[in-house]
Amino acid sequence: MLPTENRLRRREDFATAVRRGRRAGRPLLVVHCRSGATDPHAPGEQIPPPRAGFVVSKAIGTAVVRNKVKRRLRHLVRDRLDRLPAGSLVVVRALPGAGDADHDQLARDLDAALGRLLGGAPKGCNPPGAATGSGRAAGTRNPGRGPGGSAQ
Repeated sequence: MLPTENRLRRREDFATAVRRGRRAGRPLLVVHCRSGATDPHAPGEQIPPPRAGFVVSKAIGTAVVRNKVKRRLRHLVRDRLDRLPAGSLVVVRALPGAGDADHDQLARDLDAALGRLLGGAPKGCNPPGAATGSGRAAGTRNPGRGPGGSAQ
């Protein structure tokens, strides 16, 4: 079980992690991570512990399969909380293949996604105020592409 202080519960926190955080996709899951200095819902200026939430849609399978995937992901994230920066928001979204995957496959994908996210930025995740764009300048186009986006 994930400790209470490490659970992501508010809709706004899920939205912040998904919209403003960095993303790493793998075949079985997608991990969104946003690091933050303070928790807007907590009194004072303390840096909260890392918090994680899970999105497992009906595309994964029946309720039994979805709950099994959530239990496995909670267990895997709990064991990796010490790797996450303080104040970070992590959302793990299971993809349809996750329902058929075993514990080891989920662990490999989670480790690879977290490794990509935590290895890419010095503090891990996406620091507040950092740009999350694609890296291309606005208004630039791919060479060799026509106005409709297809190759000419």
